[in-house]
Amino acid sequence: MEADYLEITGLTVSFDGFVAVDSVDLSVLPGDLRFLIGPNGAGKTTLIDAVSGLVPATGSARYAGHELVGRKVHRIARLGVGRTFQTATVFEELSVLQNLDIAAGAGRGPLTMLRRRRGVPEEVERTLDTIGLTALVDAPAGTLAHGQKQWLEIGMLLVQDARLLMLDEPVAGMSAEEKDETGRLLQRIGADRTVVVVEHDMDFMRAFAASVTVLHAGKVLAEGSVAQVQADPRVQEVYLGPGHHTQAELETVLGEGA
Repeated sequence: MEADYLEITGLTVSFDGFVAVDSVDLSVLPGDLRFLIGPNGAGKTTLIDAVSGLVPATGSARYAGHELVGRKVHRIARLGVGRTFQTATVFEELSVLQNLDIAAGAGRGPLTMLRRRRGVPEEVERTLDTIGLTALVDAPAGTLAHGQKQWLEIGMLLVQDARLLMLDEPVAGMSAEEKDETGRLLQRIGADRTVVVVEHDMDFMRAFAASVTVLHAGKVLAEGSVAQVQADPRVQEVYLGPGHHTQAELETVLGEGA
């Protein structure tokens, strides 16, 4: 739907007088795989915490025409907003299929949940294919590789029909092969969804970001393509410190030279 985009205006989060997110304006459209980068303490995770209702905020965060600021976490989730964390939160003792089935049932009533299923629901089968875990459908989630657990958690959002996905450092601790597969997964799911990725891995950002927003001290410092962000003198200052720096130095920091 045309209205299914994220529009943040003047979003502010304060903790005991410390302003962690400082009047941020941000728009993300479906199909725009947006990466949020910035030094530690820039406000990246706090920003998506505020949008998902985990921390109180002022200002506005609207998705698909709904105001999210001030709503409870579960009500925000029901509007199609999904959030992952740095450590995957899956039911490790249950199978991949059971994890997805539980997630798919999050919106169903208790009577529907008690009814026996005939086969694998269509949306679960579709999601298994999307996240690449069809062959592991009966494997306990606890036996999955690190990357596969992250894919399962993303799948649990997809079966709930999350249309806005906010992912917090999804490739942390992954192998190079897992990172590449994750990037391709994000491109697939982001084609018709709104996806925001908080990331420290600059090589991963450079390879897969459609656009980049750089946060610093709770504010938007720069925004644009990877090339535009790398060329921005303000970004060079934040990542490399004061003084003159060459483009090659910045490219090394932001992944281009790796």
